[in-house]
Amino acid sequence: MATAIRVATIADVPAMAALLGELFAIEADFAIAPEVQARGLGLLLERADAVVLVAVAEGAVAGMCTVQLSISTARGGLSAGIEDVVVTARCRGRGIGGTLIAAAESWAQGKGALRIALLADETNAPALDFYDHLGFTRTRLVWLAKPLDEAG
Repeated sequence: MATAIRVATIADVPAMAALLGELFAIEADFAIAPEVQARGLGLLLERADAVVLVAVAEGAVAGMCTVQLSISTARGGLSAGIEDVVVTARCRGRGIGGTLIAAAESWAQGKGALRIALLADETNAPALDFYDHLGFTRTRLVWLAKPLDEAG
């Protein structure tokens, strides 16, 4: 069955929060908290410098990808950052992830981004191999995080 990629809407938030639950189940750095993830998704949906894409297969949201713009001093222009890419387990292996990434790249290019980068869990070997296959290269940079709220 065909898969359609489209910009997410507020009605997609529950399905996307569930997808993030699948992703966070394999990423030790994040806690599964659907209400927190729903709040973050809602904020992304309101921003002009971000997009949330969903893949719809078999009449349901089967995957998602979030992209946000920032300024890169190294590139002297806009850079796009992909933070969340996930395809539900039952739909993996159908090319949905690659199609989502391609749509994210297209959106970023349309916004004038000079680079696209993504975050991935260093222990998620299948994801890292997938991103390598799509032409992403690993860098020597290390992403560091420090909570600025009491929730950590």
